This record gives sequence, C-alpha cells and structure tokens, in this order.
Amino acid sequence: MATNATASTPFAPPARRRAGPSPRPIAAALDLGPAHDGLIELSQQRCTALGLSRIERPDYAPLGRPDLVVVRERNRRLHSHAAPVMEMLAEQIVGTESMVVLCDSAGTIIHSIGDDDFLSRASQVALQPGVNWSEQAKGTNAIGTALMVEAPTLVHADEHYMHANHFLTCSASPILDPRGNILGVLDVTGDHRSYHQHTMALVKMSARMIENHWLSDHHRNALRLHFHNRPEFIDTLMEGILVVSPEGRIVGANRGALEQLGLGDAALRMHTLASLFGTPMGTLMDRFRSPLAAPMPVQTAMGRNFHVHARVNWSAWGHVAVKPIEPAAMAEAAAAPAWQPAPTQPKHTTQPTRPIVPPQPYPALAALLTGDPQVAAVVSRLQRVLNRGVPITLIGDTGTGKLRLAQALHQDSSRAQQPFVALHCAGLPAQPTEAQLFSAQGLLGRLLQASGGTLFLGEVGQLPAPLQARLLHALHEGQLMPPGHSHAVPLQLALVCTSSLPLRDSGLRPELQHRLSGLTVTLPPLRERTDLPALAQRLLDDGAAGPPPQLSPEALAMLQAHRWPGNLRELHNVLRTAALLAGPETPITPEHLPDDLQVPGAAASSAAGRTSDPTNGTKTGTNPGTASPVPVQSLQALELQALRAALDAAGGNITLAAKRLGVGRNTIYRKLRWAPSAGPR
Repeated sequence: MATNATASTPFAPPARRRAGPSPRPIAAALDLGPAHDGLIELSQQRCTALGLSRIERPDYAPLGRPDLVVVRERNRRLHSHAAPVMEMLAEQIVGTESMVVLCDSAGTIIHSIGDDDFLSRASQVALQPGVNWSEQAKGTNAIGTALMVEAPTLVHADEHYMHANHFLTCSASPILDPRGNILGVLDVTGDHRSYHQHTMALVKMSARMIENHWLSDHHRNALRLHFHNRPEFIDTLMEGILVVSPEGRIVGANRGALEQLGLGDAALRMHTLASLFGTPMGTLMDRFRSPLAAPMPVQTAMGRNFHVHARVNWSAWGHVAVKPIEPAAMAEAAAAPAWQPAPTQPKHTTQPTRPIVPPQPYPALAALLTGDPQVAAVVSRLQRVLNRGVPITLIGDTGTGKLRLAQALHQDSSRAQQPFVALHCAGLPAQPTEAQLFSAQGLLGRLLQASGGTLFLGEVGQLPAPLQARLLHALHEGQLMPPGHSHAVPLQLALVCTSSLPLRDSGLRPELQHRLSGLTVTLPPLRERTDLPALAQRLLDDGAAGPPPQLSPEALAMLQAHRWPGNLRELHNVLRTAALLAGPETPITPEHLPDDLQVPGAAASSAAGRTSDPTNGTKTGTNPGTASPVPVQSLQALELQALRAALDAAGGNITLAAKRLGVGRNTIYRKLRWAPSAGPR
C-alpha cells in the first residue's frame, strides 16, 4: 500500500510496516482487485498493532464442553436455520477438500461439516467447534476479517497472517438479522490449491438464504412484501422482502430489499408502505386476499418501478383492523424524504375502520371455489389429506389449473414458509433432467431445493425412463445420494405430481405408480364446469389494477358457447386481452373478444329439420325430394364415429386428434374406453 495510506491508519505506528509476504501477487493471480488488496493490508496492520505473532503457535485449545454447550444454546436458532443450508452447500463443494463452518457473532465456531480427510487436517489448526477465529485470536482470516469489516471476505493462502494457516483458502460472509445486526458468519474453508472463484458466490447466496429463513420465521405472523423490478425474480434469492406492521410501517427487511431500494436499514424504517410505494394498506390487503392474484406494479417516490406480492398469515391477521389513509396524508407521506420519518396517520378519519374478514381454514384452496360442484369435491378431498404426508396426483387436461391448485395446496400447508419448487418433465432430455432433479457438480437439484417444502413434478409420466428408478429409490429411502457425493442427504418434502392421463396410462413404471398413488383427483375441463360466469369475473377482479371491468350479457354468452380447448389458461388470456381493449370502466362486449369465439355451426345446422316421432320416440328427418324417413344415429354413436375418424386421420396419434377436435386427450380415452368396441382402430 502507499506510505501515506499506512501512516493514516490507526492500527499501526506511522513508521512501521508489516513484515511477511505481500498479498499483492496472490490478489493479482486471482484477479481480486485493489479493493481486496487494501482490505488485507488493513487487516494485517490491525494484527501487527495487536502484537500477534506470525510464527509462534497460538493457543488452539477449544472451549470446554460446558462452555460450548452454552454458546450453542445461545445460538440455537441460528444453528437451526443454518444447518440445512450448510448441508446443501456442502453437497456443492464435495470432493474439493473443503469444509463449511458456522460461527457466532464473536467468531466462535459452533458447527462444521465437510470432507473427512480435510476435517482432520483442519483440526491441526483448530478449525473445529469451540475455537474462536476472530482477528484478535487468529490474525487475518476470512471469518475474523468478515466480522471486522461486516462484509463478505476472501482470504487466500499467505494472505493469512499466521504462517500455520497459509495452506488454507477461506470465503466467509456475515449473516445479518432483519435489523442489520450480525448474527454470525458462514464460511467455506479448503486447501488453497482447490480455490474456485465460484465458492464466494455460493457462500454469499447461502448466507442470504439463511437470512431470508430467519426473517420469515421471526416475522411469521406479519405481512411480508416480496418484490423485484422483474416479476419472474419474485420467490428467488434475488427478491427483496419487507415486513410491514398492521399500521403500514416498515419493521424489517432483508439484504435484497436494502440493495434494490438503495436505502440503509435506519432510513428504510422511517418509511410507511404509503411513503415508500404510494400504496395504502387497505388496497394491498384487498388485492392479495386472493392467493392467485398477480404481482402488483408499484413505483417509489424516486421513480423506481417494482412488482410486489404480499404474503399474509390470515389466521394471525383475522383480528387486525386496517386503518385506511386519507388521500392527503398518503400524498404527504409519499413525498417524505428517506431521512425524514413519515407523517403519522390521523387518529380520526371520515372513513370507518374496515376489519379484515375472518379467514377460511384453507384460504388459498377456498379462493379456487367459484361454484362448480366438481371443483368443490376436488378441494374437499385435498383438504382432508393436507399435511398428512400423502403423495398427491392431479389429473387434467392442459390449462385446467393443476399448477395453481398445487400452489394453493402449498400455501395452505404447514410448509408454506418453505420453498415451492417446480420441474416440468415434458419434453426434457434425460441428461439435463437428471442434473435438474438430482443435482450435479455446481448445480443444486430440485429435490434438494425443495427440502422442507413442496416439490411439484409436472407431467410426471414423461419423466425419462432411466430417471424413474432413481426417483423411486430416493422417495423410498427418504434420502438422496447425488452423483459422486460421499453421503446421502435427507429428503423431507411434500410431493405433488400432475399428468394429463391416468397414471396407469402415463408411461410410468408400475413401482413408481404405486409409490405416487396416494390421492389422485381429476380436474374437469372448463367446458364441463358450471361456474364460468363467476370464474370469469374472478379472473377479471384479480387482474385489475383499479375497478374491474364487467362482462356484457352478449360477451358472457359467447364465452359460455366456446369449447375452451385451452381451458383456464385460454380463458385468462382472452379476458386479459379483452380488458385491455375495453379500457377502464368500460364493459367488455363481443367486439373485444377474439373472432374465433363462436359456436361451431355444424352441430346447430345438423339439428335443423329434425322432428320427434311421438309413436316410438325415434328421431327422424326428411330427405329432400322423398317422403321416406331417414333414421338418424344416436348422438353417442355420432360422437364415437367422429372420434374414430379423427384418430384415423391423425394416424392413431391421440394428441393430434384431440387438438383437431378441440378436446383433451383424457376425453378421448374415456369415451373410447366405454364404447362398445373400445380403443383406437
């Protein structure tokens, strides 16, 4: 470092420079940059000022067992949130002569896991529970220096102050609570020859995962806002999370929220929901009362655009009254600078207090009910097995809402605070699917990502055959042995699968069918549901930023006459486009709907001229130019004839035939199964 920089530091006398090798060659070789170089330089100066020795062996004696028990008990909550994340992180670095270390806020190791061979080497320098690795005790090292600078820190090889630690490379990141206080440090330490530039990224991501788990657990009964400027990044490690009190004040945030908003923790806590996003609590609660509501666009006073999604524990908020904010107070709060406390809400308003309606026992599942008895029966059966460890299979045509139903199951379950992880098996080659499902070097598979939460396997029948045996074994054993790893990882998750065919017809091997055959329910196609008017209006309400548009009687008649081959997905897209075309406060009329939403004319015209013979009930028709009646086939026979003709034209391809007929593959299977001579010809 420059001489004047050294002279200005308070950690060493002006005329004295540290001894030992300079970290510059290491930093240059790893391309870590001058900021890293300066951080190591300052740490070395602090160690010199403390009078630490580079050569003499320090006291490596760990805490006695009683003292270690006290330290672990004091950090029991940190350990409970960090332990599963450490297991996943250890799987990512297995075989690299490394270990994962968790320390408390004083730098004392409370838990460590890793390669057995490296653990024995690490014990020689006291990298074991009960030993303190602060800078005061061990000199420059990633754990102690990260605690000192309160930032992620890499210390490589001879950047360590003590010579005994030069064989190590260490990447550490502080773990912060929702108020920005340091809870501890997560560290990966390994042989310096095994250094990899991605290790620090893994450590920082893992520390952020622990922080998010801590925040969600600490504020489990509060309203949490998940946001990002790109809606697809909500529910990922990139998202920001804000905790909001019933009065609308910001009471907690994760690191992602501070980074995206560009605010410090103290400045953020001066805000209310209204002053930050210009949105009153009542509006937010009304929108997200439905768990299927899409993320809501908001804008900060600085002009930054975000998408937010709210998570609420309705059972805990059922007694809370949300006080609306007067428009003038909202505007004043929105204009408040970041450093100024937002104005307090008036004690008396002209609007009455609006209590939150007590929630349903299963609010997410209840939100799917719009009057159809088939859907109500499906939801009722699912509610009875929720949280009972029963595998669930959802059968239904494409677009019938299987994914939304699975998400509602997760939100109403005891695993709602844990991940919901989805993998769609259709059309994926075996090798990429294997890596995505079971993990590979550098990639955390869906099974491990879903640990503690819910795993959703879409079109499970199309899972490549070589992977079905591996999935069966993992589910049967309750643990997973990723390729090339040294030990198995426990699997604790709820499993929800979907298929467009019954499992026996889906291509799954029989053993896996039996393993998945817990509860199987079938979702009806949209054309067979009786609740289309209520369902359509629900979709319009959920997608509206302001007053929702209404359907004119003519438009509703067109919707009811359509066959909906794309089911709910098609209905959602049609309504979204129609609402945009109609504009705000304008009814949706037929001119706003697609041109192809018409009843097929063949069925109507074929019925023209038919009469009913009162003598025998046989339907007859009159052939032009003759008086003799022509017998007409039954509707069932005509339907079967059309199905078989479509199959013949499609060369026996049921998927293609179903697409041409505008029906689901399940419908063809069902009707052919009960036909007099079942099966495609």
